[in-house]
Amino acid sequence: MDALTMQHMSAMPAPTWRWLRMNDTAIEIPQGLERVGGTEIEAEDALLDTTATFEGAVAELQERLDAARGGRGEKSGTADSRASVRAAKLAAEDIADLDTPALSRYQRRAALEEDAGDIARAFETGIGADARSYLGFIAGGAITLATAAGAEGQATVRITGEQGGAAAASVDVVAEANSTFNLVISLDGVIEGARPAQDAASESLGLIGSELRVFAGVNARVNITVYITADDAFTVLDDSGYVLDEGARVTVRHVVLGGAHTATGLAADLRGDTARMDIDTRYLASAVETRDFNYIIRQRGRKTISNMDANGVLTGCAKKVLRGTIDLVHGCKGSEGTERETVLLASKGVDNKTVPVILCDEDDVAGNHGATIGHVRPEQLFYLGCRGLSEEAAEVLFITAKLEDAALSAPDDAIRHNVMRLGSALVADFEYFEDEDLEEDVA
Repeated sequence: MDALTMQHMSAMPAPTWRWLRMNDTAIEIPQGLERVGGTEIEAEDALLDTTATFEGAVAELQERLDAARGGRGEKSGTADSRASVRAAKLAAEDIADLDTPALSRYQRRAALEEDAGDIARAFETGIGADARSYLGFIAGGAITLATAAGAEGQATVRITGEQGGAAAASVDVVAEANSTFNLVISLDGVIEGARPAQDAASESLGLIGSELRVFAGVNARVNITVYITADDAFTVLDDSGYVLDEGARVTVRHVVLGGAHTATGLAADLRGDTARMDIDTRYLASAVETRDFNYIIRQRGRKTISNMDANGVLTGCAKKVLRGTIDLVHGCKGSEGTERETVLLASKGVDNKTVPVILCDEDDVAGNHGATIGHVRPEQLFYLGCRGLSEEAAEVLFITAKLEDAALSAPDDAIRHNVMRLGSALVADFEYFEDEDLEEDVA
């Protein structure tokens, strides 16, 4: 496979920070990769033996919404008469009108999208359409996991990379009304033996990826957990998109610990009233690794709630960008969105960029964001030094704490083993104490 560079990936909806050159990113695919297997699906037959499709679920939601408002666009009984929509339509037809407001390219696109009300056309993933197409090609086709109305389901998808190969999975999840679905995704890969000197951590030897589409039906509960534990020989892409119906609750947990270059993208469309999206991200980057996150939550339904929480540690000369966008779309009255991040810069050579954005086109809503970013204070290092810990040892201490937390909360033994293996590669004599070990020590 020839070398490939995907431009303008993980782009923020509005180029708010383009002047700082961190509105998007370029993703370099290693040269000479061969498409390989390496994907395992662990799921009950009932989840796989289904006629449900993501497109079908979206179409059913579209029919209900169209019926509720009497059609779409100008045919709707509640057509949008705002000046911004009128200006966008005139601009699309290349008609000049001095009585309409001037709009940016993003504002025109957003206004037309809101007026059209087309869920399928508005669907997006966090990294972008090019990455979605590439991962779908590598995966060789999508696998659909679906729960029946009121049922419960659980599945695990494991993608394992190998040197010189590109391994990916494409998964669609359809959680019918009042159902509960738990999905675990493991992205892991190891290069055995010594690596050539030119293959530094900044040069990938393989690719691992997952492409996920999730539809959460009325009052459905969906829990997604993603662990990235690949070693520093891999580029890892984790791309996902969500559509939430009325009263749906989706919880996403991202644990990003390994990989030379990782790109994690998520886009969510809270289309139904009272829908809720919670994202909890934990990450670690060491040496010269890079981490790129892009989260987009569009709150379209009334009284929707979104929460983004991120907590990470950067060491060595690692680089990280986290773009978080909450879009409070016109019509989402009573909605609330919050994004928070805590970053520990454990060494002086790291490069951190935190980019929180809240877009708002509605009153009677609340948008909150905040970030806590800082180095270890000199007095803290002095305190540790007085107890025999050098600055390097203190850095290892922070890495160990992040790895221990990931190991203790791992969803199964296989993923816990992956965390332990990665921890042993980063920290000499790495180990963690399970709850029963602590109870024995107390006894």
